[in-house]
Amino acid sequence: MTRSERETRRPTLAAREARLAYMLLAPTFLIVFAIVLFPVIANFWISFKPVKLANLRPPTPIVRERVRETPEAPGDTLLIRYQMRNSSQEITIEDVLLTDVLPDGLTLTTDEPRCSMTTTNLRCELGSWEGGYRENLELSFETSERYFATQADPRDTDPSIQGSAPNILTNLVFTFQNFTEIFRRGDFWPTLRITLYYTIFGTIGSILLGLFAAQLLNVKFPGQGILRGLFLFPYVAPVIAVAFAWAFLLDPTSGAVSALGMRFGLLEGPINFLGQRSIAVDLFGFSFRFPVALTTVILFEAWRYFPFAFLFILARFQAIPRDMYEAAEVDGASYFQQFWYITLPQLVGIISTLFLLRFIWTFNKFDDIFLLTGGAAGTKTLTVQVYDQAFALADLGTGAAVAVVLFAILAIFLLIYFRYAPEGD
Repeated sequence: MTRSERETRRPTLAAREARLAYMLLAPTFLIVFAIVLFPVIANFWISFKPVKLANLRPPTPIVRERVRETPEAPGDTLLIRYQMRNSSQEITIEDVLLTDVLPDGLTLTTDEPRCSMTTTNLRCELGSWEGGYRENLELSFETSERYFATQADPRDTDPSIQGSAPNILTNLVFTFQNFTEIFRRGDFWPTLRITLYYTIFGTIGSILLGLFAAQLLNVKFPGQGILRGLFLFPYVAPVIAVAFAWAFLLDPTSGAVSALGMRFGLLEGPINFLGQRSIAVDLFGFSFRFPVALTTVILFEAWRYFPFAFLFILARFQAIPRDMYEAAEVDGASYFQQFWYITLPQLVGIISTLFLLRFIWTFNKFDDIFLLTGGAAGTKTLTVQVYDQAFALADLGTGAAVAVVLFAILAIFLLIYFRYAPEGD
């Protein structure tokens, strides 16, 4: 091989630096996988398995020892009862083996073909146990003088029992049973509809409030800084504090909203804003059911998260050149025309980004609705359904399947968004 060929085959400096960079970043990749990707993969894995809360532990045989008859002299009988059961009601345990170390001087007298005894070691091969299996195994032993000479107690050592059983979490058996159960139930599609209502209107409401607040505080006036700080309060305050404040104000018996509404004649009676599903409304000759609780939690969502949109929109407002507005004023443009033809086109990019972020976060929101209504009165979203299935009903597989459906819906939304979302200047 010539020198030129050796130099050609030798890795370049850039290749060596890239390889070194990958080696240095490998721990970071592993940490990201462990923290972010592994829980996601585990959720997908569980969603294809009928896992209940009781299945988190693999099925095991359980034994408890009881001495039924105590001998008093050599030749008397020692009777021991082993109370055994399968911890699982569904899964079979194979090759169950019971072992126990007993005092010296005992002879097994029970005709039990599954059990044998060598000196002090008892061994019982119990075969397979179906789900829910129970058995009381009574064994009698003849005592000798050695038994009383040792002064040992059979209960000094605990019996040991073991067996092999498939673990539903780690086996390679997968099923669509959880997804079939989700779509077959009648509450999934209404819950999905409520989730979309809550997400879309909550997202649009928070952006509109943020846009209004940014437009209001985009001019200088005394106390502007203080007012900007106050506008951030709903976002930075603990969610449990503001949720309970809203619950207290909207309480039908002691809340200020119902009391003031009746005081000024706006309400005929107290309204349970967080506990009433709907009320009948007649408007311009049309009658319909107005969703009270759902509208209330949507208003809470818009109020609590409008400061996030407010900060981004205000920053974009301040980046728009003033020359554009001055030129528009010279041309005789009204305030509405300036907003429509100058401000709004400049805000398209940031508003579309805010809609993406707020849609994802609101779609996955759990704590707000759970603290306000617990998902009652027509406010149950898919995230609350995940909690109900996984923890309230102890059905982890179905809960994980609902989470996968959430992921699929968000993935479809992202594909549509990146395909058709407007781009700002």
